[in-house]
Amino acid sequence: METNNKEGCALCDATWGEYYREIDGEKMLFCCNICADIFGNMVAEIKRRTGWNSIDYVELVGNYSSGRNCKARNGGSEYKYYFRTYSDGRLMKFEDR
Repeated sequence: METNNKEGCALCDATWGEYYREIDGEKMLFCCNICADIFGNMVAEIKRRTGWNSIDYVELVGNYSSGRNCKARNGGSEYKYYFRTYSDGRLMKFEDR
């Protein structure tokens, strides 16, 4: 799975920290365990709502305080959504867009 964040953390693109976690069978770089928790929870919610078995690409725009407007792709399908989280990584709000 790829994201639009190419420099650092898969969720926030921060270049500090070096935390790796396997998400959907791929070893992904995050700045910390909280970003890895958020990303994992987001992926699980996308799969639950779409019925997809995998996600090819996620485009994330926004941040922790304002939330993130995102697009996920799987093959030729696209899913648009918005989400915000609590500081511990749990989803606060998740909406189809």
